[in-house]
Amino acid sequence: MGSKTTKNNKEEDNSVYYSYVANYSALEEENKLLQQTISQLKTELIKYRTNPLMVCEVIRIINDDNVIIRIPNGNSFMVNVSEDCGKLDSGDSVLVEQKNLTIIEKTFTDKKFNVEQFVIVEKPKLKWNDLGGLKKQINEVREVIELPLKKPELFTKVGIQPPKGVLLYGEPGTGKTLLAKAVAAATNSTFIEVVGSELVQKFIGEGAKMVHEMFELAREKAPAIIFIDELDSIAATRIEVGTSGEREVQRTFMQLLAEIDGFDNLENVKVIGCTNRKDILDPAITRPGRLDRLIHVGAPDEKGRKDIFKIHSKNMKLDKVNFDKLMDDTVGFTGAEIKAVCTEAGYFAIRSDKTTITHKNFVDAIVKVKLEEESDGSDYLNMFG
Repeated sequence: MGSKTTKNNKEEDNSVYYSYVANYSALEEENKLLQQTISQLKTELIKYRTNPLMVCEVIRIINDDNVIIRIPNGNSFMVNVSEDCGKLDSGDSVLVEQKNLTIIEKTFTDKKFNVEQFVIVEKPKLKWNDLGGLKKQINEVREVIELPLKKPELFTKVGIQPPKGVLLYGEPGTGKTLLAKAVAAATNSTFIEVVGSELVQKFIGEGAKMVHEMFELAREKAPAIIFIDELDSIAATRIEVGTSGEREVQRTFMQLLAEIDGFDNLENVKVIGCTNRKDILDPAITRPGRLDRLIHVGAPDEKGRKDIFKIHSKNMKLDKVNFDKLMDDTVGFTGAEIKAVCTEAGYFAIRSDKTTITHKNFVDAIVKVKLEEESDGSDYLNMFG
């Protein structure tokens, strides 16, 4: 009996020991987890307590310890430079402590204005076959833009300089932007798209700087095509005005003229301007040597409208649709309006719980688009009494 009792006691002691070891290991793991959590929380607290740094631009170097910087609101200050900052040059972007404006360190970029935030840089995939009703305009654009980029040796042999750019003008929705994208795709060029109004900035000189950087970006990514939409917003006829806003627009416009026809050769960079108001453009932008090729992009003719209908309906399920009969009802329609007709015809089919689109759906869609156009026109006229 005694030996049996001793054996049972040993087993109980071993069980208690292993249970203690297991609990200790679990507590150790929990302690490690808590320590990691505390460390992470301390790091986060340090981040919250750290004062933010302001991004400024170096304007002028005074000496090794003092420089003049421009803060984001446009004011300039002479400030101290920390020992760990390194060598600075004019135009560098630096991080500045907000309380005493001491320069802490130099940032990676040396540009205050990142033009890529304001322009669309892409490689379009649009083909010439995707455009309808623009045969004449396509030939002119290919002659002025595509040929010099693909075969520059032809112009060297002949001994002439190809045009630097073209101006596409016409009413809205006629395909001006599509022409620019198609020629960029045909030449495998980088397409840089910017709206003219975005080139006008708040502070003096920033719009001109943005124009300069846009052309620098185009040269770096050459061959490239710069497409400036709504060109009339910055290239309107210059008049004698006293407002600072108008003067800043003119500074930006003059920088654009200098970039197109300045000392730096554009080489494999072409400029395409686009406007609905050619009548208000300054003659300086359309004179020979700048955007001297003027291409009118108007409403398509009957054959062009039929081609546009086929392009926009090629993926649609059609049921006995006769496009020839639709031509008389779409006289004067632009490409955008024809695309709207195709979309509305699809909606009429959906409302009828059908997956195929009939000729009547297109007729109803044309009527709806016409009514919307007439309503918009009457609303526009009522604005002026």
